[in-house]
Amino acid sequence: MNRPKFTVKHFFACLTLLLAAVALCAQDNAISAGGKWWTSSSEDKMTAAKKVKFWLPADNFLDGDYRPEVAVFCTNGKWSLSSFRPNGDLGRPNRPGFWGQPQMEVTVRVDNSHSNHGWNWVNGDFLAMDKGTTRQLIGANIFKIEFLSPRGPRIAEFSPAGLNLDPVRKACDLKPEKP
Repeated sequence: MNRPKFTVKHFFACLTLLLAAVALCAQDNAISAGGKWWTSSSEDKMTAAKKVKFWLPADNFLDGDYRPEVAVFCTNGKWSLSSFRPNGDLGRPNRPGFWGQPQMEVTVRVDNSHSNHGWNWVNGDFLAMDKGTTRQLIGANIFKIEFLSPRGPRIAEFSPAGLNLDPVRKACDLKPEKP
């Protein structure tokens, strides 16, 4: 079976372009999205793409003065990417993904359910979350991520309850799911 030649280099080039586009979604127009969530929106001046970001800071600090955060990025009414940013030291990837891209295996707690996931490790800055976990996150009361740091396993704790789901549905076409 011949598969298309898609290398790790191609993956990171595509991901970098996506993140650069999503980064235009500035936080200076941030408003509450319900509970501890925040949202901001922007429009790409060249393409008129409507970009929306929802983000949730962690309840705990892990390194320094910044809390970890999870973010959901949406473009033109569709989900684009979700990320977990520890805002501190992230360990090295510990497994390859389907296309050979570096991943980190994490343990996720959603309310009373636990599961393991391989999330794409992006330049040591953040982990790209899967869409299924994102759906669970937006409907959860408790959300915890155990990940690897250079000093060993760490746990980021989040309280996602209270998110207004109507804007998420409109901006991202996402509905909450139970684990």
